[in-house]
Amino acid sequence: MTENHAAEAEILKLARVLGVEPGRLGYLARVDADDLQAFREQVTDTLFDANAAALQRMALAARVVPVGVLAKIAEKVFGPLLCARIAGLVDVGRGVDVAKRLSPIFLAEVAAELDPRRASAIISRIPLDTVLAVASELTRKEDWITLGRFVGHLPDLTVRRALERIDDPSLLRIAFVLDDKRRVDHVVGLLPAHRLGRLVTAASADEDLWTPALDLLTHLGEARRATLKPMLAGLPAGFRKRVQATIK
Repeated sequence: MTENHAAEAEILKLARVLGVEPGRLGYLARVDADDLQAFREQVTDTLFDANAAALQRMALAARVVPVGVLAKIAEKVFGPLLCARIAGLVDVGRGVDVAKRLSPIFLAEVAAELDPRRASAIISRIPLDTVLAVASELTRKEDWITLGRFVGHLPDLTVRRALERIDDPSLLRIAFVLDDKRRVDHVVGLLPAHRLGRLVTAASADEDLWTPALDLLTHLGEARRATLKPMLAGLPAGFRKRVQATIK
């Protein structure tokens, strides 16, 4: 993967945090991707730390409200943004109990506003069925960025089950904006052995998927890349040359 492609993925995520169209940040394409990620995390921290004292008071007050009532207040009064800001401040067990009572549609909206780093303990304990329902909703909305941010905070079993419900083009787009690219090879290892070849085939039929696919291949281990060599002859010439250059 070229550095421009790495920066492209970071620009998509930064645009989400800032609430702007990615095209407005095109001037950042030549900035080092690691620097863009660091800046994105700084912006996220600034947004989440704003009004920290008031949010902490709300989190403390939430301790005395019955869980069922709190879930209703969260969905009907607080809304997804405020719930996302408070999530990392509440007791883990209580946060999980509230999440169980929220609708998948609302949880998907919260997830889009959430910084998973701050609520990782809650995310990892949410029941499998709830996670799968939220993942389906995010996939329906084509919210690849939110899905990519949560992969590193979920148990392997949950990730594996979620990937079963996601088609190949969607999976490539999610992998492209994965927050921790060091996990790409591990996540691919959770897939059935034949699916890696399917991902490459899916990309070969859609030029918009070439960059995500090449990005994926860049982050695979040598042994997994080698399994693709027998299928290269069947790829379109232009894509084949780029794949060969990536997995050589």
